[in-house]
Amino acid sequence: MASLLPLPEVSSPIVLKFSPSSPSLQTLFNVNRPFLYRHKQRRKTHSLFPISNTTKAVYTQGSLSISGLNTQKLVPKREKVELDTDAISILNERIRRDHGNRETARPAMDSQEADKYIKLVKEQQQRGLQKLKGNRESKEGGVFSYKVDPYTLRSGDYVVHKKVGVGRFVGVKFDVPKGSTEPIEYVFIEYADGMAKLPVKQASRMLYRYNLPNETKRPKALSKLSDTTVWERRKIKGKVAIQKMVVDLMELYLHRLKQRRPPYPKNPAMAEFAAQFPYKPTPDQKQAFIDVEKDLTEKETPMDRLICGDVGFGKTEVALRAIFCVVSAGKQAMVLAPTIVLAKQHFDVISERFSKDPGIKVGLLSRFQTKAEKEEYLSMIKKGELDIIVGTHSLLGSRVVYNNLGLLVVDEEQRFGVKQKEKIASFKTSLDVLTLSATPIPRTLYLALTGFRDASLISTPPPERVPIKTHLSAFGKEKVVAAIKYELDRGGQVFYVLPRIKGLEEVMDFLEQSFPDVNIAIAHGKQYSKQLEETMEKFEQGEIKILICTNIVESGLDIQNANTIIIQDVQQFGLAQLYQLRGRVGRADKEAYAYLFYPDKSLLTDQALERLAALEECCELGQGFQLAEKDMGIRGFGTIFGEQQTGDVGNVGIDLFFEMLFESLSKVEEHRVVSVPYQSVQIDININPRLPSEYINHLENPMEIINEAEKAAENDIWSLMQFTENLRRQYGKEPYSMEILLKKFYVRRMAADLGISRIYASGKMVGMETNMSKRVFKLMTDSMTSEAHRNSLLFEDNEIKAELLLELPREQLLNWIFQCLAELHASLPALIKY
Repeated sequence: MASLLPLPEVSSPIVLKFSPSSPSLQTLFNVNRPFLYRHKQRRKTHSLFPISNTTKAVYTQGSLSISGLNTQKLVPKREKVELDTDAISILNERIRRDHGNRETARPAMDSQEADKYIKLVKEQQQRGLQKLKGNRESKEGGVFSYKVDPYTLRSGDYVVHKKVGVGRFVGVKFDVPKGSTEPIEYVFIEYADGMAKLPVKQASRMLYRYNLPNETKRPKALSKLSDTTVWERRKIKGKVAIQKMVVDLMELYLHRLKQRRPPYPKNPAMAEFAAQFPYKPTPDQKQAFIDVEKDLTEKETPMDRLICGDVGFGKTEVALRAIFCVVSAGKQAMVLAPTIVLAKQHFDVISERFSKDPGIKVGLLSRFQTKAEKEEYLSMIKKGELDIIVGTHSLLGSRVVYNNLGLLVVDEEQRFGVKQKEKIASFKTSLDVLTLSATPIPRTLYLALTGFRDASLISTPPPERVPIKTHLSAFGKEKVVAAIKYELDRGGQVFYVLPRIKGLEEVMDFLEQSFPDVNIAIAHGKQYSKQLEETMEKFEQGEIKILICTNIVESGLDIQNANTIIIQDVQQFGLAQLYQLRGRVGRADKEAYAYLFYPDKSLLTDQALERLAALEECCELGQGFQLAEKDMGIRGFGTIFGEQQTGDVGNVGIDLFFEMLFESLSKVEEHRVVSVPYQSVQIDININPRLPSEYINHLENPMEIINEAEKAAENDIWSLMQFTENLRRQYGKEPYSMEILLKKFYVRRMAADLGISRIYASGKMVGMETNMSKRVFKLMTDSMTSEAHRNSLLFEDNEIKAELLLELPREQLLNWIFQCLAELHASLPALIKY
């Protein structure tokens, strides 16, 4: 039985020297990786850039000599390389992927400005982390920890040991250590190649639960005790992914902080508007009002605030006051809801609340309107004739042109699709955004808690609200009939919810037989708009007593007299959905009931059981926030941008991933690359390609094209990539000498981005003088895919050095430097580039 011992840590990279006979020498200079090049839609070629002073183009007999980096004759030749697999194309495709198809990079921020904003981000993080820490604060020096207590583990649970990897927990048993007679408690963990035991004290410092953000909690494979290199690679992969995530957030946040808009004036009429609220605000509500008012009237940066409050706790009132502040200053406000039912309800509430001010016009854009009505509304929005526009995701369409939009209110953001969320995110850099949620999705919650979004939590219930009595049991017709009969006997109404449209008619038949004299109706999203609208209105007015529906009623529907909800096949709903559905009842001072029915416990997955247990536990009022945290534990927080695969989380499990994430957040300012101006980069390598005369004749204006190339390189890497792709589209694959020239531009551009001010070669040694820190260098080399390059690089005395076994011909040396910088440059998305 193997004991688990601490593993040695290698502090510095290994230097590999290559001999001339080494088969890997060739791979050091040529890229032979498979590569798919997708031709994009044909674009217009670049407009010509002004001629640069630094590059001189000189005609000689039958060729064009490009000087600027000293001179040496190079025999022109053409590499036999396919267009879509050469090194430049591979780099271009990576740049396109990193830039996410955006045409231009975000405007640069100077270093001093970045320092100021990074400080603000750090302060935000500290506030967010304080909220998130809760009871996870460990007693050891107040360190934030997601580690697991071994005594809370059950046999068969998967765990992660920080230094060894993923194993299966067997149990805690007493055993006598060697050379002792006193037995001590050991934790036993099964790995792929044996059993490990470690003292409980040591285990509690090293172990994490292995959870995954999807249905299956099983890891692909258990780690090996005898070989931890695979685990180390997985950990490094996770670490780099985390760093990219943090930097994406940082860049978005810094960009938002850089935006400016004049603060809204404090309107004395706000007090009169607020007085229309018929209830006494709770302390949490009051704080949320203050938070939003400060965001709008005291800050110059756009608001991005999450109002997280339970159903019926007064989130809408916070939004109404924000809308009043913006609209009374002459701007438009957009209210975005996930369903037409909820949008209609918001429209009714807003129209009633602003009815005393005839100058403010409210409009609802929905599929209930005719084409002519829609066109009229679109025209009014564009002309600024509508002040408050309410609707579903159609408001995000390209046909909706706003006149002077100032505020976006998003209700239940988690209900929108990926594309809509991306559009909402794009608004956040220029607009004030207020997001309302009872159970925010883990991703939204995480963003709020780590400080990248402001959050106001409304967790105090209004005095008249009483908790909803929740019953969770196997389905039985007699139970359903008894529950409905009780509600009808006290003059109430009932929601009967199913996960899908199929099955609604069957339930209708059963209920019509059980309650022949009761008015029953069906509602779902696929119905004709008028039919759905009429059904919802009749239910709201009390004509319909039982509404059989899908989760179309999940959000916002406020019907005071409906105080019983029956949810069938509860295992098919998400935790947040169930919580929202349950919140449809208990909106008045009457006691409310929620009946959650599952078919048979033996058919439920472990995750479904865990979800139901969490829901039963969170039956008190105001627990939507805690529930979202539980949901985050059960299914993970997903990726923050887009719906990417959760493989990076899967590498190490959620808990260790989170801990690494917080570690990364706390050191965010240490992961900075300060770029240097392109013109200040020196490349002391004697190389001067001559273009063949047939290529010169083929180009329309060679001197102008070369100057254009350098101007593109001086601008940024994206411009250089676009220039190269346009050149190849217009003139085909360039000859070898032109490729070398382009590579020189790329080398200089990448060096500038990486903070490298000088590249030189001295015999077998290549040196790169840089302003980067050793920590940044380590992060970069950890994420390099080429072991040959990674192992050949050292960092000492503010220089990146590579010692080769033999002195290379100049063009081969340039190729090597190009490949090396391309590898380092690929790490830039994981670093703050200011």
